[in-house]
Amino acid sequence: MSSTGTESTKLGDVGLIEVQLDSLDSSHNFATTNGTTTPRTKPDQQQLQRDRQMQKNVFKSKLFIIAVSFSSILMIAMCIGFLVHYEFSGDVTDMQNVDYWHVSLPKEQQEWYDRGIDELKLALNRNTNRRRAKNVILFVGDGMGPNTVTASRIYGFKEEGLLSWERFPHMGLLKTYCANKQVPDSFSTATALFGGVKVNYETGGVDANVPLGNCSASLKEEHHVQNIFNWAQVDGMRTGFVTTTRVTHATPAALYAHVADRRWECEATMPPEAQQLGCLDIARQLVEQNTGRQINVIMGGGRQMLVSNVSATENDPLDMWAGHSADGRNLITKWAQIKAEQGVPHAVVQNNAELRNLDAENIDYMMGIFANGHLKYDHERDSGDNGMPSLTNMTLKALQVLGNSDKGYLLVVEAGMIDQAHHRGNARKALNEVLALNEAVQAVQAYLIEKDQLDETLFIVTADHSHSLTINGHPERGADILGLAGNSKTEQTPYTTLTYGTSYKGFQVNAEQLQRQNPALSDTTDWEYTQQAAINTDENLHGGSDVTIHARGAMSYLFHGVHEQSYVAHVISYALRIGRFRDSTIAESLAELMPL
Repeated sequence: MSSTGTESTKLGDVGLIEVQLDSLDSSHNFATTNGTTTPRTKPDQQQLQRDRQMQKNVFKSKLFIIAVSFSSILMIAMCIGFLVHYEFSGDVTDMQNVDYWHVSLPKEQQEWYDRGIDELKLALNRNTNRRRAKNVILFVGDGMGPNTVTASRIYGFKEEGLLSWERFPHMGLLKTYCANKQVPDSFSTATALFGGVKVNYETGGVDANVPLGNCSASLKEEHHVQNIFNWAQVDGMRTGFVTTTRVTHATPAALYAHVADRRWECEATMPPEAQQLGCLDIARQLVEQNTGRQINVIMGGGRQMLVSNVSATENDPLDMWAGHSADGRNLITKWAQIKAEQGVPHAVVQNNAELRNLDAENIDYMMGIFANGHLKYDHERDSGDNGMPSLTNMTLKALQVLGNSDKGYLLVVEAGMIDQAHHRGNARKALNEVLALNEAVQAVQAYLIEKDQLDETLFIVTADHSHSLTINGHPERGADILGLAGNSKTEQTPYTTLTYGTSYKGFQVNAEQLQRQNPALSDTTDWEYTQQAAINTDENLHGGSDVTIHARGAMSYLFHGVHEQSYVAHVISYALRIGRFRDSTIAESLAELMPL
């Protein structure tokens, strides 16, 4: 069919759309209806013109203009909203470039707004270090519960201050109960921290199948709990521990011993039947058993457990709360003989001068025993050549010895005299020991920065358990934390800001008046002052509260909430890729999700 021309037609149901109908002959243009055909009429030209005019009027109408304007404003607002959302939901790496409203406030408000902005800047600029750890340093404040931390912070730096580890970017809480007690002891909690398993009260290095004092059960190797030292040594890493208590005391003992009773530090404190069954005391396990023999750095007190019949001096008394060896042993000499037979560079040091003069770069193993019992409190120790070193001195020397290897190291540092002061009810001594720990943490942090090891080291500060210390009343801000807080309701007798729930001096009574002793009649800031308590016990007992854990460096982000205390060992194992994570598919799979 040929075309004689083109014709434009309007489709009424479409309205404003025109369609060119090409190649249609007007004489053959038909519409089909009910099987018949009828000719289509030509469009009304006048109607087409009216439709076009109406179309033009629509675009000029106020309603159309308002609709377009509103739509434009809405689109602009949406774009701005998306930009703001993107900016605030993304990672802001430099708070200095983020604007905020600067408001004029009274100085009493401005101080806290400014501090809020400063803390926000730190939070927004916090980095997540996902690299595999080469080294781990674990500080344990024995008995350093939350109230002890708070009181120590106020004691040292006032209310607005911070301890060094409180500036670490990552923190969490640890639940401290042990396998069979709501309130634990240091041996069971140390086993949880180092071995990843909760065990029975006053047992260590053995699982919950071993009851307290059961020697035969503790001899079964299937009940032995392996720990971070075992795992690190298998991988060729250097290991070491530093403590201000005896090296055979509960916390360090959990690193190398498997014992059914924490009191078995030497033969004198063991029942004869346990010795006959073949159970070894803690001191012998340190020197004679596999894990203890491989420890590169051993520093602390406890000569009376390692050497028989040592003599007490005025500056170095025996610890009468514990036993002392009498079987003729000299495990310090035996340790040195073993190292000589192995042909490894080693040293024994026993005072400040010997520690200071130690050639750490050329030593692979060292044993530092600085006291018969525990070391002196930091404020009491002799800092001269013949005296006892500080926690800071010991820790820095330990790092120098451990750093002589490309394999990395694992160091555990215990500030053990916090706990000892609390047990005696001497709050000021406990708080001062926390400040000594704070000094050591600061020194180690500076050391790691100087050696460019901070980013490759997992740096942890925590506690094993708390104590029953409380912070009472409503003393004024800036008041001495060791001072008085108010008067009691019953007899109007003053009470101190710090008290204990339990203490061996307990509820101190004035025998004549049959009332609580008035602490205002004593110097409550004296080193020997014993805080009052609610209940009489043989000694101040532990508390059952959670303790804080603070971390920075490699893999430190893994501490982020409320954890079981046993979780710590598993984090260290994963961060170092030792133990169950050594060359394992689990470690590699997790590493793929969290690239180093």
